[in-house]
Amino acid sequence: MDMLVGVDIGGTFTDVLTFDEQRCQLHVAKVPTTAGDQSRGLIAALDTLRTSYPHIALVTHGTTVATNAILERKGSRCGLIATRGFRDILELRRRDRPHLYGLTGSYEPLIPRDLRCEVTERTSAEGAVLTPLAEAEVIAVGERLAAEGVAAIVISFMNSYANPTHELRAKAILEARWPDLYVTASADVLPVFREFERTSTAAVNAYVQPTVSGYLAKLQACLSSHGSPGGLFIMQSNGGMMSAAAAQRYPVHTVLSGPAAGVIAAANLAGQSGVANLITYDMGGTSLDVSLVVGGRPLTTGGMELEFGIPIMVSMVDIHTVGAGGGSIARVDPGGILRVGPESAGANPGPVGYGRGGTQPTFTDAQLVLGRINPGYPIGGAADLAFDVPRARAAIAEQVGAPLGLAPEAAAQAIITVATNRIAGSLRRVSVDRGHDPRDFALFASGGAGPLLVSALLRELGAAQALVPYAPGIASAWGCAIADRQHDFVTMLNRRLADLGLDEVARCFAAHEAAGRALLRQEPLPLVETRIVREAELSYEGQTHVVRTPLPAGALTHERIAASFRSAYLQRYGQTEESFAGLGQLLERIPIRLLNLRTAVIGVRPSLALKDFLPRPTTTLHEAYKGTRPVYVTDRFIECPTYERARLPWGERVDGPAIIEQPDTTTWLEPGIAATVDEAGNLLLEVA
Repeated sequence: MDMLVGVDIGGTFTDVLTFDEQRCQLHVAKVPTTAGDQSRGLIAALDTLRTSYPHIALVTHGTTVATNAILERKGSRCGLIATRGFRDILELRRRDRPHLYGLTGSYEPLIPRDLRCEVTERTSAEGAVLTPLAEAEVIAVGERLAAEGVAAIVISFMNSYANPTHELRAKAILEARWPDLYVTASADVLPVFREFERTSTAAVNAYVQPTVSGYLAKLQACLSSHGSPGGLFIMQSNGGMMSAAAAQRYPVHTVLSGPAAGVIAAANLAGQSGVANLITYDMGGTSLDVSLVVGGRPLTTGGMELEFGIPIMVSMVDIHTVGAGGGSIARVDPGGILRVGPESAGANPGPVGYGRGGTQPTFTDAQLVLGRINPGYPIGGAADLAFDVPRARAAIAEQVGAPLGLAPEAAAQAIITVATNRIAGSLRRVSVDRGHDPRDFALFASGGAGPLLVSALLRELGAAQALVPYAPGIASAWGCAIADRQHDFVTMLNRRLADLGLDEVARCFAAHEAAGRALLRQEPLPLVETRIVREAELSYEGQTHVVRTPLPAGALTHERIAASFRSAYLQRYGQTEESFAGLGQLLERIPIRLLNLRTAVIGVRPSLALKDFLPRPTTTLHEAYKGTRPVYVTDRFIECPTYERARLPWGERVDGPAIIEQPDTTTWLEPGIAATVDEAGNLLLEVA
């Protein structure tokens, strides 16, 4: 066994990367995602590469199974058992609304009210048992929910973060009597306060658990039947990987699985070019994922709201996702405004130009009509994925051009402009809105559609430069293949920093580390070291929101923790010491409160550099040249040179307007943009 496999299954395409470190061989494949059974697409990609299954040592998989189950409301029938009087916690939520303006909107919890039940029990906020658990009621409620045909049950009791005894006892009762049911205790998933967020996170875990568990079991069986002896690991939202068995127990940690892998790949690949600060965007067929990498490390967060009213509060890479991909549908709304996305044509039927039954024009169709995508260059090298430009042009002319009074090409350009502006707004949201100047960062364009907009976004944001990796369409698959193992732990303290005993903090971190190291030992995989990352969530007393604060190595003091918090606070709110001076004097009189302690136990795997597996071209720029083709620029078609990416000599410069083609994507260089392949194999773009 000597082959590592990285797999990212998106809404439109399944990307697979295999590499053999001993033979220094790298192979990639892109095939359509098989929506009914995603494992079929994975096997099809491996078969396309003529993979020797017995040589597979490890398969790391980025998956959207959990995400899609929530967004499409296709999870399992699920029940909730709550403390008496609190069955409606999922529906009461917070004082927010789906739309900023107006009072209209709707909300449907993942668990309907008739499947939300109550039992007698009560624990205080300090963990004291006020009312014992009525075990007979747990049995009665379990019988009722089982009769209703639920596949999973959530147990979420008041204040269980302070004392989980009642939750764990109820879980044991249910599992003993109904072993086929999936049972989630909220304190197992998120042992912190804020009842709604804790219950919501546990509900998400239970809602997707039967679906994710069934999929992973089927995938493991499928790989085994093909002769693969390698272990199956799953990407987590935090950018690390965990065993398939762990993912089956805690699938809530896989909600941002694929997007997190893309950010890990960006940090790794840009680091090989000596670039540490990145604004990354991964534009696939269905969605766009945007994130920030500072100093070579992806920024992390304590949670997100996947959909209105469904917060998921687990540690994850800080990613902003919007419905903007190659398959995003363009339409003119009743007010005469051109919209692009969030609806997507997906893999089936796909864009109109795919010729698979799609009737609504998309971002990809617009790029085809403008001549930026080569209709004779099939996606992934598959002959059945060629393009039909006349059909795409007719759809844009009828559904966008006619309502707006534009010619087909001008309508296609309008689609691109609208999409570009929307994406630029997302990039500013993770940079400018968080106190970062895009001029201090490089853009990192990945995904099958990302490089088509990299020139426009480079100008729009004023970034220093842009990077397009060797294989942008399978960047997330590379992130899966190189990811470290990681386990996260959180303990709630919720006390003033000045009143907190540092010995208690030390014991808490030591317990986290011991538990993490034990989990790493259970998952045999070569590691070079174990890295411990300690963080605290702090705020000034009276504030609702906390600031996630990295803590320094070594012995901690109240002063060191406070200094770290001040630094993180300044960064979070885009302040300098000078601009913060007046407010700082006021804040210094306000006590600091420490809410949670967090630890990431990371099993660091041997480092891999993609450039070591890349064939360095011996061809000249003239030999990479493929001729010209007409491309619509500004208001007319002009002949643009076209180059084959794999044959571009490293160090040579290509000036726009030009097109650089490869099987998984196309890079469009606008006039005034120059590109060079650097010594890491990345395409480096700069304003000429």
